[in-house]
Amino acid sequence: MATTTASTTASSPTGTGAGDRAERARRRLTGWGRTAPTTATVLRTGDVDVIAEAVRTAGPRGVIARGLGRSYGDPAQNAGGLVVDMTGLSRIHRIDVDGAFADVDAGVSLDTLLRAVVPHGLWVPVLPGTRQVTVGGAIGADIHGGNHHTQGTFTRHVLSMDLLTADGEVRTLTPDGPERELFLATTGGMGLTGIVLRARIRLDRVETSYFIADVEQAPDFDDMLSRLQQNDENYTYSKTWFDSVTTGEHMGRGFLLRGSSAKLEDLPKKLRKDPLKFDAPQLASFPDLFPPGMLNRLTAKALNEFYYRKAKTQQGVVQNITQFYHLLDLFADWNRAYGPHGFLQYQFVVPFDRTDLLRRSMETIVESGHISALNVLKRFGPGNDAPLSFPQEGWTLAVDLPVRKGLAELCDTLDEMVLEAGGRLYLAKDSRTTADRFARMYPDLPAWRKVRDAVDPERKFASDQSRRLDLVTG
Repeated sequence: MATTTASTTASSPTGTGAGDRAERARRRLTGWGRTAPTTATVLRTGDVDVIAEAVRTAGPRGVIARGLGRSYGDPAQNAGGLVVDMTGLSRIHRIDVDGAFADVDAGVSLDTLLRAVVPHGLWVPVLPGTRQVTVGGAIGADIHGGNHHTQGTFTRHVLSMDLLTADGEVRTLTPDGPERELFLATTGGMGLTGIVLRARIRLDRVETSYFIADVEQAPDFDDMLSRLQQNDENYTYSKTWFDSVTTGEHMGRGFLLRGSSAKLEDLPKKLRKDPLKFDAPQLASFPDLFPPGMLNRLTAKALNEFYYRKAKTQQGVVQNITQFYHLLDLFADWNRAYGPHGFLQYQFVVPFDRTDLLRRSMETIVESGHISALNVLKRFGPGNDAPLSFPQEGWTLAVDLPVRKGLAELCDTLDEMVLEAGGRLYLAKDSRTTADRFARMYPDLPAWRKVRDAVDPERKFASDQSRRLDLVTG
């Protein structure tokens, strides 16, 4: 069997020895949107026994795990309580090339995992819009990517996971094992059933690290929707960007970016020399100097014009992972560009027959005067059995909105529109919806509560988000 272990593969950024030291400090935490900061005691260690003891002795404010802090809102914050920084658990224990799976600690990032497996012709099946997400975070949020219609969510590819529960014990869970319900409650459960310590992830086989892509410009929103409904099943990956600033006949103009993993024969001669090269540089880091209001109608209009003009219609173009999938990963701390007040990402899903809601929500945002320069529309395939997993069959739309006066009222209006259409919000992005709306969006919430209450009757696992959504006392 061709097997590689962490000692002979890529070392994780934090190392494998330094993480064993236990460090505690009071820290002010926010999500990626940099809103609603709170202070907690943060524990960082690579020692599972230390984490287990911290869980057993957690105080009345409880404990929650935190990865790289890429959830946009407050699910990895715990005001006045304990937060376990999982980046101390950072070992890749095994890469099984013949079996096409990896055995990793929960604190390993998807970026680190990709860089370790790609040289072996392997690939992580589901990636979100950034690689700077830990494996544990990917499970807790049950993340999705531009290939949900073909690959489902991340946890569809989880073969097993080790979960530290409230009693300080570690349970090994599998999708079809005796504790299947706990496995499903953990996937999408935002860390509220326990702390994922380790997981085995099924990998895909690839010939190259590149993509073969088709790009199509769409002059307006209706044209883009029509194009997106054509031939989507022929692409492994599919997403669109659209303009939410331009009004009139070109409102919602944008482009479609669809493609699949490139085969060796697809590459130009110069790339065939090293087809598994992982070409994903980081060019710069944004300074924390941007003033409030820098993203306004004038600057957003210029950005939208640039995006639209740059995306020329073309077929069969070869792109690396940065060009095709993770453009924002070129810039560390790009969230600082929204200024000191931060921003929120509003993402929802509605059934396929509610295209009217997509247009109406876009019109509502435009008419409100709020600005979004990053807007993504995708198609989801069928959902899974996890009660709090976000994706369900339909359209999903995500917009980034800088925080300013009137935003709460706009989002309340959008919430009610989404509810009326039978849709829901994504917990990994949410930072402000109410407990009542959340419960109406997720009809399987009572089933999730039943499993959570059985495994954590004292509600030791808690976060700012869980208190806001009444998941601790309810």
